[in-house]
Amino acid sequence: MSTLKELIKNPSTVVVDVRSPWEYETSHIPGAQNIPLEEVPYKVEELKSLKSPIVMYCRSGNRSGMAVSILKQNGVADVYNGGGLGDLQFLLN
Repeated sequence: MSTLKELIKNPSTVVVDVRSPWEYETSHIPGAQNIPLEEVPYKVEELKSLKSPIVMYCRSGNRSGMAVSILKQNGVADVYNGGGLGDLQFLLN
């Protein structure tokens, strides 16, 4: 199993920011998609079709943890909670 650092640096990994659009506009991981937590249940099929590892993050790791649970309950296995934005920014440096 890959570490979070390996996942986040892998170009095939899909990085998803589950914060609100205004939080995303303030700062985000380069290349991250913005899918707010409340939209995740409606995007399950789209995310399932990606066939890539998915790392989700938010401000603290709470919302991304909920998003990971939603996806896992719907059959998406290769999904990880990246924690907070600051955690991932630290891993990228």
